[in-house]
Amino acid sequence: MYRKIRKHHIHFVGIGGIGMSAIASVLLELGYKVSGSDIRHSSTIQRLVKLGAHISIGHKPENVHGADVVVTSSAVSKQNPEVLEAMRVQIPIIPRAQMLAELMRLKRFGVAVSGTHGKTSTTSMIGAVLEAANIDPTLIIGGQVKSLGTNARWGRGEFLVAEADESDGSFLYLTPSIAVVTNIEEEHLDYYKDLEHIKQTFTNFLKKVPFYGAAIICGDDPNLLECAKFIKKRTITYGVSEGNYIQAKNIQYKGYGSSFEVWKDNEFLGDITLKVPGLHNVRNSLAAIGVGLELELPFEVIRSGLERYRGVGRRFEILLDTEELTLVDDYAHHPTEIQATLKAARACFPGRRLVVLFEPHRYSRTLALMDAFQTCFDEADRLYLTEIYPASEKPIVGITGRRLASTIQQKWGGEVQFVQDPFLLPEKVMEDIKPGDVILTLGAGNMGKIGKTIAELVNEQKAIKATI
Repeated sequence: MYRKIRKHHIHFVGIGGIGMSAIASVLLELGYKVSGSDIRHSSTIQRLVKLGAHISIGHKPENVHGADVVVTSSAVSKQNPEVLEAMRVQIPIIPRAQMLAELMRLKRFGVAVSGTHGKTSTTSMIGAVLEAANIDPTLIIGGQVKSLGTNARWGRGEFLVAEADESDGSFLYLTPSIAVVTNIEEEHLDYYKDLEHIKQTFTNFLKKVPFYGAAIICGDDPNLLECAKFIKKRTITYGVSEGNYIQAKNIQYKGYGSSFEVWKDNEFLGDITLKVPGLHNVRNSLAAIGVGLELELPFEVIRSGLERYRGVGRRFEILLDTEELTLVDDYAHHPTEIQATLKAARACFPGRRLVVLFEPHRYSRTLALMDAFQTCFDEADRLYLTEIYPASEKPIVGITGRRLASTIQQKWGGEVQFVQDPFLLPEKVMEDIKPGDVILTLGAGNMGKIGKTIAELVNEQKAIKATI
C-alpha cells in the first residue's frame, strides 16, 4: 500500500529530459494524469505518450491550464512561458527533486545516490542487486537501463532507489534511509561558488540520513572523507585503497569487464566478475555491495545481481564491434569521466588506435575546467573536437570549441582536429579511420546521435561491399 499524492494532474516542463521522464513514467504507472511539453520529439516522448501522457511540442502558456502542479528541472528558465503562466494563475511550481521526494515518501525505504560522477551506473547496479533479492524495488534512474529497456519502473516492494541530482542543490529535498555518494569534484560552478560550497552541500545531504539509516561513501575520495568528519550517522566507506570498510583487491581486467575480490572489514567475502569495464565501475559496484550488505542480503545474492548487470545506455555502450572497427558511445563530458572512459578503453583494446570524438558541454563548464581538459585525453591517439553544446546557457565571450581545441593541442601534443558542426563528424571520420580503430563518441549533447549515424554509415558500406 502507498499514500497517493493528492494532486491528480501533474505537468512537466521539459518532460523529455532523462530525469523528468523517469518521474513522469512512474506517475503514469500510479494512475496520475500526466502532461508535459518539450522543444522536440524523441523516442522518450513517444514512449510516454504510449503510457498515456499528453505531450505538446513547444512551450506555450495554455499547456499548463488544468494542471494541479507544474514540475520543472534546473534546465528550465524562470522566464519559460509555461512557468510564467503557472505563476500568473497560481498553479504550484516545484522542482523535479521535490516531486522525487514525494515519491520517495510513498515507500518505506529510500536509497538516494549522488556524486559528481557515476550516479547512473551506481543507481542501476543497486537496482540489480535488489532485484536479485526479489525485493522488487522502484527505480528512478538518469539513463536507460539495458535490462529494463527504460529509465524507471514502479515496483511493489518497499524500496525506492533513485539518482539524486546535485547540480542545483535540489537533492536536499530528499530524505533517504540510505544515502550513497560516489565522489566530489568541482562541477556545476554555474550554481556552486567553489569546491567548499559543493562539499558543504554534500555534507548537508548526508546529514539528512535518519538515525537508523546509513551514509555509504567512497573512501578513496579525500573530499568525501572530509565531509565524513561532520556526519554523526553510521558511515560505511568503500573503495580500492587500504582502510575502506568494503574493499576491492586483486582487480583483473578481462575483455569488456573485470573481476576482483571483495573484502569487508578485512574479511574475504568472495570474488565478483563484472560485464562492464573500468576501475570506475569497480568502485560503483562496491557502493552497490555496500547497500546490499547494509540490508543484510547474502553475498551470493549481491554477486548474482552484479554479475547479471549489463550496464546503462551511453555508458561505454558498444554500438558496433567488428574485426575492422569498434564503436563505443559514452556520456562522459567532465575531464575525470573522460579520463576514466579512455583508461577503460585502453584496457579493453590494447594496441589499438583510439579515435575520440568529443563535444564540449556548457560554456561555464568549459571555462571552469579548461586546464583539466588539457590532460584528460592523454590515452587518445587522435581527437576530433566540436563547438560547445550550450544546453540552456548563453555564450561566454572567448569560450569556444576552437579555443579549447587549440589549448588541448598546445598542452597535449597529440593530433586535434576542430570540426565546428558535430553533424559533419560522421563523414569526416569515415574518411580517416583505419582497420582496427576504436572510435569513441563522448559528450552529453549530440554525440549519442553521432555515434548511431557512424554505425549506420559503417553498416551501409558493409552492405554495399557485400553486393559487389
